Amino acid sequence: VSPGCRGAPGRFAYKLLHDLFANYSSALRPVEDTDRALNVTLKVTLAQIIDMDERNQVLTSYLWVRQTWLDAHLSWDKDEYGGIDSIRIPSSYVWRPDIILYNNADEHFGGSMETNVVLRSDGHITWDSPAITKSSCEVDVSYFPFDGQQCRLTFGSWTYNGNQIDLRNQLDTGDLTDFVENVEWEVLGMPAARNVITYGCCSEPYPDVTYTLLLRRRASFYIFNLLLPCIMVSFLAPLGFYLPADSGEKVSLGVTVLLALTVFQLLVAESMPPSESVPLIGKYYIATMTMITASTALTIFIMNVHHCGPGARPVPPWARRLILHHMARLCCVYEVGESCKSPRRAPGGRAAAGDAAGAAGDAAGQGQVGTEVRGCPWEHCLCHHDALLRNVGYIAGCFRRHRANQRRTGEWKKVAKVMDRFFMWVFFLMVFLMSVLVLGNAA
Repeated sequence: VSPGCRGAPGRFAYKLLHDLFANYSSALRPVEDTDRALNVTLKVTLAQIIDMDERNQVLTSYLWVRQTWLDAHLSWDKDEYGGIDSIRIPSSYVWRPDIILYNNADEHFGGSMETNVVLRSDGHITWDSPAITKSSCEVDVSYFPFDGQQCRLTFGSWTYNGNQIDLRNQLDTGDLTDFVENVEWEVLGMPAARNVITYGCCSEPYPDVTYTLLLRRRASFYIFNLLLPCIMVSFLAPLGFYLPADSGEKVSLGVTVLLALTVFQLLVAESMPPSESVPLIGKYYIATMTMITASTALTIFIMNVHHCGPGARPVPPWARRLILHHMARLCCVYEVGESCKSPRRAPGGRAAAGDAAGAAGDAAGQGQVGTEVRGCPWEHCLCHHDALLRNVGYIAGCFRRHRANQRRTGEWKKVAKVMDRFFMWVFFLMVFLMSVLVLGNAA
């Protein structure tokens, strides 16, 4: 084959391009009959989810948009041009439908890239153009971080109505074959639907194609960084009741846990939109902070009970029966040397026995003194001095009052200890139930 014959197809392409666009205008809709609608087929391929901004409710995605239509003025007989069946030319050469993203949220409102179109001999034009779009998406964070979102991408013509351009979707769903997996969101599907809407401005119908992107959040990151630390910190709050009252750290532990949860709450609030719907994890934080606030207040009250001094009133009979008998046995609070299963002695029994022994000793001493008085001459015995007798009686009375005060203080301390143990188990149960409810609602 001569070199001239090998160059013939190239010359045919130049001749074809010159002949096609000699009397062609890209400003007019390419139809034979202006009363008939031009069919435009749309196909969208989702390549990547770049970002989901929940606070501003904007989805940034990378799409491949394919538009196909028939240009009645750009067809040729391929046998007359060396068998050329298709050519690729800049898209600005031909008429293009003004298909845009209706719910565009980009401040610059950028369109697709100026890529080439594929023009076939029968007049069909295929225009593939990649585009990075920012679309508005109504975000519902009620079940964050176990939530799912539905973001819509609505494509349609901006100026041509349904009587001029009949827009249809090529597939019933978006193309996900080339989708790059996102680390935060899992794509469940992308169904497509064609809608014909009549707007208030115009009487003509306007068709559009809406792709609904079904997303589900991958919650592992938030479980390990927000939820599990909150659960572990929450289980520390009931342990404040287990601390001894004399340690001085009971209230400090509750305040520290409350501050830690406040920091986690602020982290969640920064990424959420300022809406009325509170996310699930935010509700859990608020409930836990309320519980810790209540536990800190109860701790202050119990410490006040624990430090009731000698001037306090005795433990009421109802509190003695309810707290020192029933609740103490329920919470396994017992004295040293006793157990929960052993029969319990009456509160103050040991002190009462001591007082009885002291009283018996005092009586015996008084009887012995009386014996000595009766057997001792008046002038040789010092026991007959009234001052000495008054001093001995005063010392014995002080001892008895001291023992009574100790017994009363010990009863109040035991009341505080029983209340500590009771509220510790109550708050442990509350934390467990709240955690189960959160995970149950998430499921």
